[in-house]
Amino acid sequence: MTWDEMELARAFKVSPEDVREYLTDGRVSFIIERRLKWENPGWQLAPSEGAGYDLLDPDGGTWEVRSITRQGVYFNPSNQVGSGRRFDGDGFQLKMSGIKGFILSDIVGFPIVDVFVVPITNVLRWHGRRLLGANAKVSRIKFLSTLAPDIRF
Repeated sequence: MTWDEMELARAFKVSPEDVREYLTDGRVSFIIERRLKWENPGWQLAPSEGAGYDLLDPDGGTWEVRSITRQGVYFNPSNQVGSGRRFDGDGFQLKMSGIKGFILSDIVGFPIVDVFVVPITNVLRWHGRRLLGANAKVSRIKFLSTLAPDIRF
């Protein structure tokens, strides 16, 4: 997925550096969800932000869209991420049972954004092998070097 940062900067009336800063810190997921929907016929957005998934594929599969930031990517439920929040294994398993997988976008490389489609079986295998951190988060470097080459459908 590629973006024209100069065009975005002109449209928003800010500098290309401002666009790059904003679109590489995780806030871009909202836009990426919509772009994925428009670029993949038959896909739909979740009916609300609280739906437990972000995209619905043409076969009815539910997908979570996440950004790979400089800090990494997490696979646990969003309500377990942030200051004062903790990882809960039961909540993690419940989340995994309700989705078909994750669509991850490596926003660090903006304006070129690599996209990875990760079936849930991969996440469960990685978690079982303790390849994810204790809170189901993994660094960007580890994801790209160790996990991405292991993605299987």
